[in-house]
Amino acid sequence: MTKIKICGLMTVEDIDAVNQAQPDLAGFIFAGGRHHVNLEQAIKLRQRLDSQIQSVGVFVNATIEEILKVVDSGAISVVQLHGDESEDMVHVLQNLGIEVIQVFKLPTKRILKTSADYLMVDSGSGDGEALNWNQLKIAPDILAGAIDINNVYEAINIVKPKIIDVSRGVEVNGKKDCDKIKQIVNAVHAS
Repeated sequence: MTKIKICGLMTVEDIDAVNQAQPDLAGFIFAGGRHHVNLEQAIKLRQRLDSQIQSVGVFVNATIEEILKVVDSGAISVVQLHGDESEDMVHVLQNLGIEVIQVFKLPTKRILKTSADYLMVDSGSGDGEALNWNQLKIAPDILAGAIDINNVYEAINIVKPKIIDVSRGVEVNGKKDCDKIKQIVNAVHAS
């Protein structure tokens, strides 16, 4: 069964919607941008989040100290590296028993290779354009990038990822939508 991560959670209402839908993972973004949460917010959201749902922290070029502070708080159990982090950082986190997702934004000049627990590809542009899945030269563990209910089956059938990652694809007017979350979680779990 393909799993699904709902990312960019910021409010109690987001958590309540996710708790109803029961995705496999929930993401909190600690990098700048529209979906950013601070540590205090993330701790409160994690406390409300169903304990069966793994929480992921998304970081862009953060220091190891910043990342460990969030992990040690209990707000997250998985680290997603979405910047230009080195393999050394991946190894440090793994040696501390932390699962790591390494993200490559396409197109990239970097080699799509990592010792992280999961390799993720993302369109990285935030412009609502999906990747051309037929042109992927690797099969990522996690697929992101403009995925919504209209293209999720195609994404799963072509790429066959272990996990689908969705954020804006379950939003209406910039806010998470409970019905869209339920619909895509059910679709992915049924695939």
